[in-house]
Amino acid sequence: MSVPGRRDPIEPVSLPHTWRPFGVRVALLFFGAMLVVFCGFAWFGLDAEIRAKVTLFERLTLVFLTLLAGSVAHALIRSRVVATEAGLEVVNGYRRHTYEWAEIVEIHLSRGAPWASLDLSDGTTMSVLAVQNADGDRAVNAVRAIRTLIDR
Repeated sequence: MSVPGRRDPIEPVSLPHTWRPFGVRVALLFFGAMLVVFCGFAWFGLDAEIRAKVTLFERLTLVFLTLLAGSVAHALIRSRVVATEAGLEVVNGYRRHTYEWAEIVEIHLSRGAPWASLDLSDGTTMSVLAVQNADGDRAVNAVRAIRTLIDR
């Protein structure tokens, strides 16, 4: 995180520019791969007699749960925010929202909040999963850069 009271100069971003979460992507890819490897070793480490006792329903349940967990991980990994000349495109999971610059009042990343939020001109807020507080300075810089784009 940045030092309180200290303002580093913001480097202007060239448009279009995309921000994506870093920590959550690395964690999901790493631990997802480790889980697949671990489950593979566990399955093939069992005796053939024990593997033969696993029913088709149990196998289908395992495949279903794996696909469900994979779809949740994919939704988090694909989250992003794209700044263009026209405005901001926010992708949270499988939902895409497009806002013109005039619709966006402010972006903020509150202390303790998991991700940034956009305040919109209609009085609503939109979560921005692509800018995660866990990413530290990377998230602070993204918020500051988006603020600069909102203000111009």
